[in-house]
Amino acid sequence: MDLRNKKELAAKILDVGITRVWLDPNKKQEIKEAITREDLKRLISKGIILVKQKKGVSRGRVRRLLLQKRKGRRHGIGSRKGKHTARAGKKELWVVKIRLYRSLFNSLLEKQLVTKQTYRDLRNKAKGGYFRSRRHILLYLTENALWVKKK
Repeated sequence: MDLRNKKELAAKILDVGITRVWLDPNKKQEIKEAITREDLKRLISKGIILVKQKKGVSRGRVRRLLLQKRKGRRHGIGSRKGKHTARAGKKELWVVKIRLYRSLFNSLLEKQLVTKQTYRDLRNKAKGGYFRSRRHILLYLTENALWVKKK
């Protein structure tokens, strides 16, 4: 018993694809007798013709992966795409760096390893982006003999 035409008509009525239309195999005779659209609509309301649910894509694997990433995994060098500045903004990197420099300057002043004038000069140089790193600051102080000499 071929019910292809009925299936196509039901698909048009339900506004879905033919593959999503389900015809009750126990009620084949009743479906065969339905000729008009009205007959098919009646069968749909009875539940003899149904629409299958759409097949989705499981997000189980994605959830497991996100769990790993939340733990800090999967962020190694091989997984990175994009420039360093794309992953962490230039401003954030600057803020971290300048805070480090300023805390170093404060500790040097507190321990009286540099004068107030040198401290001011260092802060201004750091603000202007003169220093590359913490090590560079210490090297600068040594090369220019800016350390306070203890008696």
